[in-house]
Amino acid sequence: MKFILGEKIEMSQLFDDKGNVVSVTLIEAGPCEITQVKTKEKDGYEAVQVGFKKKKKEKKSQKGKGFRYLREVRNENPEVKVGDKIDVSVFKEGEKIKVSSLSKGKGFAGGVKRWGFKGASASHGSKHIERRIGSIGSMFPQRVIKGRKMPGRMGFERVTVKNLKIAKIDKENNILAIKGAVPGRRGTVVEIKGENKNLPR
Repeated sequence: MKFILGEKIEMSQLFDDKGNVVSVTLIEAGPCEITQVKTKEKDGYEAVQVGFKKKKKEKKSQKGKGFRYLREVRNENPEVKVGDKIDVSVFKEGEKIKVSSLSKGKGFAGGVKRWGFKGASASHGSKHIERRIGSIGSMFPQRVIKGRKMPGRMGFERVTVKNLKIAKIDKENNILAIKGAVPGRRGTVVEIKGENKNLPR
């Protein structure tokens, strides 16, 4: 099962075989443990629950064997069982993957920053309206249309980036070097899946 949870460390640089500089994102991936296996007969669907980073103290009432992060993914391998380990060895260098995580939160943002609006002219009698969004409606209907691009909270949304490539794997330290940028700030939990049609989405 090519699925693993990780934690974003930082961005860095590597040199490829031709001596070119490659920007990479370093991720501490695993080791993870399968904490629960759901079946179609019992739960109505087939999935596995994966735990990452054990807690220092575990309460008796807590499920999942005291892991800080738990994620559920569709089960494509009926042979997996509770207690199985997942580490970076399930991936190979040069393999294409997709990464999902929460993007950076930017707080409240205006239309220019959030949606890339042009803004108003700074001349011809304009005053303090350079970054306003302008008209948001018409004579009819007398309301704001649902889904209109407006100022509001920006970021902190689930983002999935496809076709990323694994540049290097450090099996001793459980670190994946992924070519390019990965959504989220440092310390964000990321979900890494093999880019395959037969694997869980």
